[in-house]
This record gives sequence, structure tokens and C-alpha cells, in this order.
Amino acid sequence: MDRGPMTTVTTTGKKPALDRWFRISERGSTVGREVRGGLVTFVTMAYIVLLNPLILGSYSATDASAHRDVLGHVLPVPQVAAVTALVAGVMTILFGLVANYPFAIATGLGINTLLAVTIAPQVSWPEAMGLVVVDGLVILALVATGFRTAVFNAVPAPLKSAIAVGIGLFISLIGLVDAGFVRRLPDAANTTVPVGLGINGSIGSWPTAVFVAGLIITGVLVARRVRGGILLGVLITTVLAIVVEALVHAGLSHGSNPKGWDLGYPAVPQHVLGLPDLSLVGAFSFGAWTRLPAITATLLVFTLVLANFFDAMGTMTGLGKEAGFVGRDGQLPGVGRALFVEGLGAVAGGACSSSSNTVFVESASGIAEGARTGLSNVVTGVLFLAAMFLTPLYQVVPVEAAAPALVVVGALMIAQIRDIDFADFTVGLPAFLTIVVMPFTYSIANGIGAGFVSYVLLRTLTGKARAIHPLMWVVAVAFVAYFAVGPIQSALAP
Repeated sequence: MDRGPMTTVTTTGKKPALDRWFRISERGSTVGREVRGGLVTFVTMAYIVLLNPLILGSYSATDASAHRDVLGHVLPVPQVAAVTALVAGVMTILFGLVANYPFAIATGLGINTLLAVTIAPQVSWPEAMGLVVVDGLVILALVATGFRTAVFNAVPAPLKSAIAVGIGLFISLIGLVDAGFVRRLPDAANTTVPVGLGINGSIGSWPTAVFVAGLIITGVLVARRVRGGILLGVLITTVLAIVVEALVHAGLSHGSNPKGWDLGYPAVPQHVLGLPDLSLVGAFSFGAWTRLPAITATLLVFTLVLANFFDAMGTMTGLGKEAGFVGRDGQLPGVGRALFVEGLGAVAGGACSSSSNTVFVESASGIAEGARTGLSNVVTGVLFLAAMFLTPLYQVVPVEAAAPALVVVGALMIAQIRDIDFADFTVGLPAFLTIVVMPFTYSIANGIGAGFVSYVLLRTLTGKARAIHPLMWVVAVAFVAYFAVGPIQSALAP
């Protein structure tokens, strides 16, 4: 990728303060690229402000499909949206200032679903968020002792490449599903085919057709090396979506209209500004330790820690390799600071009731635009903070217009598969499992676990145990427990 000109210097021969702080020219970037990358990252991540409230909260306390806690309470969507944007903005800026990497932070998908479906029905919402705070404190302790950094550095280089490739496939699948190009079949339980193309084997809807057009547009722009190609692709596709909606009136899906727009509505909003409701800030409690048996609460925290620990590790590995930060030794410089701030994201997310916040894989879209420093994060974070007040405006961008960027970035990331030696099957099979389990189970942590456990087993059973780093054994055993946490909980249940 062409890195372009260096940042200019002042007449005294010194670089501008902004350049020196973020090391912009040192990393071959420019202020323009960082701003552009931050914009692209925000556009591809903004859906979390819409999606997280729908997972954790409800528009109405009488909604039959709402996720309720053990007391029957629900979290209101407007409040969850406000704290989701708040924590994402603050933590993304902090990560950029401290770690100086273009890795944005927001509520992690997967953990929020775990909270809504598994944890909240056993405790109250404040108590569920208290467990997330404890999860974050445990992670911070692991970072402070150096254990988390040591595990990060102990992962073999081929598995790090496999993590990057798996993330590429994962975010591509996210884009395809979000756009409706790939859909779950209604009768998936009664067929051997769980997913299919669009609706009844065809594109089937105007929003999905707009996604296809946007994918072609974005692909052409990137192939022609147009600066800001991914961002331009999103903007052009959004304009196209507005025109299409004005002509065909597809409407919103809301689950009952499969041919409608999924998240975001492409129409000029009647209002631009709105005041956020931050009443959920500080609404957490450690009461779960008195409501539940201690072993049950401990297992819930263990599950959260494992998911957080390796989801973030895998994402940072993939993003670091994509940005060219990972050296020949396979290490990410300054990873300790990055992991510490990411751990704070879990604490902040629990304390503000937005669920655990972690590094977002969609940051790869900004990296693909040339972002290489924390300045990109500052741009993304400021936009998240603005999103608290500008909800009507950013809702104009439908997910079908942002999804092409995810697919294109996935295509760029999969190129790292060339660094994996599949001729050595003790490496090839674990790498393969890492790559495919991520999209197939919709979880980065699951893919990493499958790869790590199979790596340790295959190397050991083929006489190569001495080549395994001791920490890989520890991690493999932890993942075995992670995968078996359900049966363990059942066995311990009274």
C-alpha cells in the first residue's frame, strides 16, 4: 500500500506537536489519512449504538421478546444507546492517547448476548453489570502481573496469522449477514442447510441489492487505489440507499419485513440533535455474590474473563498484523499498555451498563484506509461522543451501506494466509480450525480456543511437545474448561 508523503515540519525543523505525540510521519502516515481512517472506522462501527440497545434493552417494558433480569426488569433502549456511545467514545480516545494504535473500542458483541440471555435471568441487571466490572478488574490484574502480555507473546507466529485470517472471514460474514446477502433459513432446524442466499435463494430485497452495488463500487475504488476508497464507498452507497428508499419505500425490517432496511434508515431525518439520557452510569452492583452460590458467580466471571481475554488478544493480533505493527519476532510493541486500556474497557462498560467494551475488529476498515496511529482513534472517539447527540443523523446510514466495507476489509486480511505453512499439519490443522471456527461459531474466542487446544494436542502427540511454550499449555487447559463450562455448571447445580 502506498504510504504517501511524510508530514511536513515547521520552519524550525521540528515536527508539529501532533505529529510528535502520535508519531504520525514516523509510521508513514499523514494527518489526513488518520482522520479519514477514523471516519471509516466509526462508520463501520456505528451500528453498535443501534444494535447493543436492541440486545440488552427494549423499547417497552411490556415487550414480550425483551431480555429481562431475574426481577422482570428491562433496560430502556434510549439509555443503553446513550451509554454505549459514551463508553465507546471515552475508551476509544483513551486507547489512542495511551496505546497509540488505531484500534477502536466499543461494546463487544457476544458478551452482551451472554449477559442478556444467560446471566441477566439469574441476577438483576445491576448485578449482571457488576459481574462485568469484576471481569474487567481480573483482566487488569492479569495485565499488571504481566501474565496477559506473556500469553500474547507466547502464541506461535503461524497461529497469529491464522487469527488475522479468521478475523477477516469473520468480519466478512458479519457484513454479508448484516446486509441480508446471507440469511438464516426459517426452517434451519429441519434442513441440512442452515443459511442461504438472500430470500429464497436470490438477493430478494432492495436493501440487499444496494449492498451488492456498494460492494462493487467499493471494490472498484480500492482496486484503483483511490484515496479514501472505503469511506467514499460507504458515502456513495448511503446516497444510493436514500435514492432507492425514496423510490421504492422498502421501510424498516423490524423482523416482520424481511425486505426492509435492517439497522439505520436512509432518509433525511426530521431532527438532528437529541439530548442523551445517561441515567445508567453507575447503575451496577456486586449483589450477584449474595444472590447466587459463590461457585456459580465465579464460573460466570470465569466465562466472561476467557471470552474477553482472548477475543481482545485475537483482535489486536489480527489488526496489528494488518497494520504492519507486528515485527518478525511476532510481537506487537507496547502491547502491555494496549491490553491494560482494553481491560479498563470492561470495567467502564460494566460500570455504565453498556456491557464489556473491547477492541473492535471493524477497526480494520480504518487501517485499510491508511490509519496507523492513535489519532485515528481520537477521531473515531469524538464521533462516538457526538453520536450521543446526533442519533437521528447517523441513523441515516443503513447497515447495508456500511457492510460492503467489512467484506472488502475481510478480503484484504485473508492475504495473510500465505504466512502459514500448511505442509506441517501440526500447524496447518490448528491454523485451519482457528480460521474456520471463528465465522462458523460467530466468535473470535471460540476460534482461538479451537486452534490453541488442537495445536497443543497435535504437537504433543507427534513428539514435538518441547517446542510448545509452557504458557500455551496453561491457555489450552483454560480453554478446555471454557468449552466445558456448561456441563460444569450443570454438574454443580443443586
